[in-house]
Amino acid sequence: MPIPRNTTTEERKAAILAKRERSLCEHFERVVSLVDVLRNECPWDRKQTPASLAHLLLEESYELVHAIDENDDIELKKELGDLFLHLCFQVILAEETQKFTFADVFEALSAKLIGRHPHVFGDTVADTEQEVLKNWETLKLQEGRKKLLDGVPKAMSELLRAYRVQKKVSGVGFDWQNDEGVLDKLVEEIAELKNAATKEEQEEEFGDLLFTVVNYSRFIDANPEDALRKATNKFMKRFEAVESTV
Repeated sequence: MPIPRNTTTEERKAAILAKRERSLCEHFERVVSLVDVLRNECPWDRKQTPASLAHLLLEESYELVHAIDENDDIELKKELGDLFLHLCFQVILAEETQKFTFADVFEALSAKLIGRHPHVFGDTVADTEQEVLKNWETLKLQEGRKKLLDGVPKAMSELLRAYRVQKKVSGVGFDWQNDEGVLDKLVEEIAELKNAATKEEQEEEFGDLLFTVVNYSRFIDANPEDALRKATNKFMKRFEAVESTV
């Protein structure tokens, strides 16, 4: 139904939002219904468990990131759908065992968004990104985590895990004062790697060097995972260009 022309701007905005909400609900319900049908009628889907789907969820996430890197909007739309499919599947599996429902997921998300942003929905003042991050870590501890690093997933890639650990401890003041200190530490770690006598010592010192490189990435505001992925992509394109001339 078209929006009457004599409505106010605010009324038109409200009508547009309501129409969008109805459309989203319809599409969402259709996808969930389709996944539900597949779960009951497809032999492959019937066999799946949360654990058996975990690696596919990770693969879909990587494919989504690849579409973003390639600035491919068509693939991005497709990969977002694939990822959403897996999220729906996980919730449907949880509903089967009465662990939680879609409503539980969205209610928890809404509460988390509001609770983690008291500077938006409350009276807390946070004018900088650093203040926001520090507030987040404080709030997480108040929510029941006994230790600051409890929330760092062990399933993360080690580059990203090191980055998350360093950002968390930085949020409570455990950090270098400036990037010069980190650069000095890099020089020190390179020297220790050169002087390592055994394979075990070399591996340990190489790990320390990588950890320090990741630490430096924070000071130049570069995500190490993103930076390494871009460097790898750049190398691959250069190699492919050389390969095509042979």
